[in-house]
Amino acid sequence: MRVVIAEDNVLLAAGLELLLGTHGIKVAASARDASEFRAAVAEHRPDATIVDIRLPPSFRDEGIRAALDARRTWPNLPVLVLSQYVEQDYARELLADGRGGVGYLLKDRVGRVGEFVDALRRVAAGGTAMDPEVVAQLLSAHRGDLVDTLTPREREVLALMAEGHDNTAIRDRLFVSDNAVHKHIGNIFAKLGLGPADGRHRRVYAVLAYLNRSQRS
Repeated sequence: MRVVIAEDNVLLAAGLELLLGTHGIKVAASARDASEFRAAVAEHRPDATIVDIRLPPSFRDEGIRAALDARRTWPNLPVLVLSQYVEQDYARELLADGRGGVGYLLKDRVGRVGEFVDALRRVAAGGTAMDPEVVAQLLSAHRGDLVDTLTPREREVLALMAEGHDNTAIRDRLFVSDNAVHKHIGNIFAKLGLGPADGRHRRVYAVLAYLNRSQRS
């Protein structure tokens, strides 16, 4: 796998390159601002990108804007956002096209190398990797709508689905049976008014599309 990194912190960028290299992932380029990132993506056409939301010169939203622009140019470009903060508007915008291949992780919570690499590979394969805190804040913004009809367990399952976990991972994390997971997921789709979706990625897209749609309405 080849990736392009957009990160102005030289030490963090170097650490990511070293970390990824030990897992057989090559950093094709490391950009320090949005223009360098766009040029690097155009030149290398990477398998995935890792992008900081805030880049020079204003350190506001240059990184995420560059990532969104790149996805418009190359619609299937996988983007994994690393941020210090949960930016709900940017998270929803990143998810808005429903194509997948997106992730949003908080820098302070990326403490396990294996989990980070797994998240990157999941995004590169067209899946999702949402930080639990990002998912929690997206869900908390829906008080008074259909999300509130879910039981506490169904909300747990919904959160794990949105993070990108498959049925087996959900079963193992919640210590329940396979049948229980299937039942909870069926109840979630029924209560949210979503049709059945086959496959891990399609169902995650449906859930995230629901969160995007209901938050905007």
